[in-house]
Amino acid sequence: MKTKINLPTKITLARIVLVAVLLVVLLVFSILGRYGLYEDIVLGDTGISLIYLIAFIVFVIAASTDAVDGHLARKWNMVTDLGKFLDPIADKMLVNSMLIFLCVPSSFASNQLTIPVFCVILMVLRDLVVDTLRFVAANKGVVLAANIFGKLKTVAQMVAIPVVLLNGFPFSYFDASWRVYGLSIAHILIYIATILSILSGIIYVVQNKAVLKETKEQTHE
Repeated sequence: MKTKINLPTKITLARIVLVAVLLVVLLVFSILGRYGLYEDIVLGDTGISLIYLIAFIVFVIAASTDAVDGHLARKWNMVTDLGKFLDPIADKMLVNSMLIFLCVPSSFASNQLTIPVFCVILMVLRDLVVDTLRFVAANKGVVLAANIFGKLKTVAQMVAIPVVLLNGFPFSYFDASWRVYGLSIAHILIYIATILSILSGIIYVVQNKAVLKETKEQTHE
C-alpha cells in the first residue's frame, strides 16, 4: 500500500530537488568557465554575476519554502516521520552546499566574493556535532529542542549567504567607508554567522550533555 505524501512534505521534497538542480547548474557553469567556454555577465556597476544572481533567487525561494512547510505542517496537524526526516536534510543541503560552493574561487566570475574556508569548516563541523547529538538522543527516545542561539545562527546564515551571492551588494557601495579592520560588510556578516554557529553548538552540547551519559545497564552491555 502506497503512503500518501502530504503537502508540507511535497514542499520539502521540492526544496531538495530545487537545491539539487541549482548545484548541477552551478557545476556546469563552473566547468564551462574553467575551460573558457562561458564569459561572465556582470549586471551594470553592481558587481553581481548573472549566474550568482540566479543562485541568489533560488536560495531565497528555497529558504522561504522552509518556513512555509513547517508552518503548514503544524497548522494543519500534518507533521509526519517522513517530513521530520526530510526537513533537516533539505536545510543542510541548502545552507551547507552554498557555504562549500562559496568558499571556492569562481572559475567564471573573477571578482566574486568568497567565504573563508575555515568559516565553512567550523559551521559544517558544528552541524555534524549537533546532528550526532540529536541522533544519540533519538536512540534514547529523547527529543532535543533547538535553542535561541541556533535560531540566531540560522538567521545570520540566511542573511550572509545571499549577500555573498550578490557579491556584497548593496553594502559594496559603502564598503570603502564602512570597512572594519579591512573587512567588507559581507565578510563581517559571515564572521558573525560563524561565531553564532560555534556559540550555539557549544551551548547546545552543554545543555544536553546528560544525553551522552550512559546508565549502568548500558555500560555493562
